[in-house]
Amino acid sequence: MSDNDKPKLGMRAPLGLRRTVETGQVKQSFSHGRSNTVVVEVKRRRMVGRPGEAEPVAAEEATAPVVAAPEPKAAAPTPAPRPAAPPPQPTQRQMTPLERREQQERLLREADEARMAALEESRRREDRAKAEASEEEKRRAEENRRAEEAGERQPVAEAPAPAPAEPVAAEVAAPAESETPAEAPAEARGNVIPPPRRFTPVTPAKRPEPSRPQQRDRKTDDRRQSGKLTVAKATEDEGGARARSLAALKRSREKDKRAHQSGSVQQKQVRDVAVPETITVGELANRMAERGADLVKALFKMGMPVTVNQSIDQDTAELLVTEFGHNINRVSDSDVDLVTEHDVDEDATLQPRAPVVTIMGHVDHGKTSLLDALRGTDVAAGEAGGITQHIGAYQVQVKDGTKITFLDTPGHEAFSDMRARGANVTDIVVIVVAGDDGLRPQTIEAISHTRAAGVPMIIAINKMDKPGSNAQKVREALLQHDVQVESMGGDVQEVEVSATKKTGLDELIEKIELQAELLELKANPDRPAEGTVVEATLDKGRGAVATILVGRGTLRVGDIFVVGAESGKVRALIDDKGRNVKEAGPSLPVEVLGLTGVPAAGDQLSVVENEARAREVAAYRGSVIQAKRTTSAPASLESMFSALREKQAQQYPVVVKADAQGSVEAIIGAMNKISTDLIQVRILHSGVGGITESDVSLAAASKAPIIGFNVRANAKAREIATRDGVALKYYDVIYDLLDEIRAAMAGQLGPEYLEHVVGRAEIREVFSAGKHGKAAGLLVVEGYIRQKLKARVMRDDVIIYNGQISSLRRFKDDVPEVRAGLECGITLEATTDIKPGDIVETFEVEERERTL
Repeated sequence: MSDNDKPKLGMRAPLGLRRTVETGQVKQSFSHGRSNTVVVEVKRRRMVGRPGEAEPVAAEEATAPVVAAPEPKAAAPTPAPRPAAPPPQPTQRQMTPLERREQQERLLREADEARMAALEESRRREDRAKAEASEEEKRRAEENRRAEEAGERQPVAEAPAPAPAEPVAAEVAAPAESETPAEAPAEARGNVIPPPRRFTPVTPAKRPEPSRPQQRDRKTDDRRQSGKLTVAKATEDEGGARARSLAALKRSREKDKRAHQSGSVQQKQVRDVAVPETITVGELANRMAERGADLVKALFKMGMPVTVNQSIDQDTAELLVTEFGHNINRVSDSDVDLVTEHDVDEDATLQPRAPVVTIMGHVDHGKTSLLDALRGTDVAAGEAGGITQHIGAYQVQVKDGTKITFLDTPGHEAFSDMRARGANVTDIVVIVVAGDDGLRPQTIEAISHTRAAGVPMIIAINKMDKPGSNAQKVREALLQHDVQVESMGGDVQEVEVSATKKTGLDELIEKIELQAELLELKANPDRPAEGTVVEATLDKGRGAVATILVGRGTLRVGDIFVVGAESGKVRALIDDKGRNVKEAGPSLPVEVLGLTGVPAAGDQLSVVENEARAREVAAYRGSVIQAKRTTSAPASLESMFSALREKQAQQYPVVVKADAQGSVEAIIGAMNKISTDLIQVRILHSGVGGITESDVSLAAASKAPIIGFNVRANAKAREIATRDGVALKYYDVIYDLLDEIRAAMAGQLGPEYLEHVVGRAEIREVFSAGKHGKAAGLLVVEGYIRQKLKARVMRDDVIIYNGQISSLRRFKDDVPEVRAGLECGITLEATTDIKPGDIVETFEVEERERTL
């Protein structure tokens, strides 16, 4: 039984009485060796009427399921139901299993034959209907054509010809009683005949004949939409075939309309095509609204066999764009980056903001203590080693209600970059000088950073409460660096303060406010925020955290931003007192949570419109950083010699991990300064956060120590370090770190050997010594010659021997030493190549511990 012969949904089940049913299995055989086993239901015989008529009744029952019912649309009257048959007489004899199986096969065979006959009859009937409809259509078209020709040949006043519409109307009204042209009424023959209508008459609906139900072909069956008018039915003869959509027809009609609107071919639309430095052929085709195959063909003609997905450079793309008649707009990858230098706010939008003051100076001159006195806190007590090693940002509200933002910078020489960064983001610089110590190297460096940044400075002479402090000496020392204070006729303000006694603080605040008033500091708070990264750390519980000093605009929770090569969304804002805030305006330092990674100190933060833009800018900046790190500089003679020196120098590999980005920067800079021509520091990896397993694995590969500055290794990392023998060195003061690194680098080089020449003698005569040896008679010219000293023999100022004196004699006696002006005889180890006139030089080698 094929798939088309199986009963399907939608078919009407045959009517019949319920009978006792027995089930069984029948194996069917098909062509090509196919077979199928089906379960059949066998109905027992029932006698209808006389017992002798059992066989016809059984045949009628077998063929009953394939009798087709009339279609639902047919107008034929529903046949009256058959009267119920009388209950059959029970059979006298039970059928054997063989007879029952034969009966089942016979019934199935008869049912299949009847079904196939019904399907064949239905197909033939449809073919006949289609053929008749086609012939009818041709006949009516021919009649219309003849009627039209007859109307054109006859004048209007002649006898009228039969109108083609009358038979149609008559046929529609009564198909069985249509009139002929000869039987038309006499009144119509005397009237004027209108011109024939140019349309195909509607085929009269025929009454469908009742037929047996046939199986539906679901692929071509469209009875559900038989009553709807579709574009396919309106444009095609066969409604069952799939046609173009309404949108496709509309586009086709608009295209034809544009093509014939001006009576000529429409001119090509010229586009402005933005072309980056590299672009694929397919993307360029999309921007030009051209076919990709046309661009590939044009490139083939140029001698460039490429594919649609292959990238081309900007010059090649320009040739294609010009050839196809478009305009090119060259763009660069750098256009993706944010440019804020030219974005200047209007004066009407500016509002006053708090000044940003940076505290700078030499280490241990009281910068943090002075800031604690202003804030009423004790930050200096919690610092390792009593020195500041991070840059801090605080905002202080003074007595009159105004606010001042302070930045505290480290004073150690390793934190030069931090001081430079603090001077660049500040409005005013306060240089703290200890009255008892005077100007120190970092004080002078702070003055240089301040001048380079172009910001005003205020000199705060601290520790005036200590005995021995001399403010006038500090003022005079400042003159050597071209800094003239107001008390000496200059323009730089100075104030004497004491952080421990809290004296002179009010005067310092007044001078800062006066300087800020002269600067007229303003910013626009009603715009997307922009700021600078003061410090960045990696917290175990909070992730990457950056201290941001907002320059202009307002940073709010939920803003999407880009900072350096990282992006993120503001999850929380925390001020310097540890409180969560919803927004941060200009000059307010806050900690920002929600970064994808730790940015570099000094990176600029900018708020963007969406995450896609943030990721795009961050990806571009990351690619630029990667290109700078991997791209080698062009070769030159100096670079070649420096590369040779670097290859000759030993490498001291090290992994650096610190708690803040600024500390990492300072440690790496200080290590590079320690490096010499003999040994150089090689930073395998540096980062912010605790020491992890990957750091230990990296260090183990190069046998490098791991330096942890204010961070520690986790348990797994300590286990791997112990197993692989990796040294973990922890520091919290940068002094100790640099001292130990310097000592370790010197230890890797080994001790230093110094050579001291102690004597010089001239060979006057050569004698035989034993069978194969030779002895030299010397005259000591300078210093002394001692037995077992190292000696070298020079002939015409060229060293021909370098060894040791084996024996020293004077008048056949062994002596330990011979001074200048005396003669002696010596023998040398492992050489007999000596001649009169050679110079013997003796020297001592001193072993000294190496220092860097």
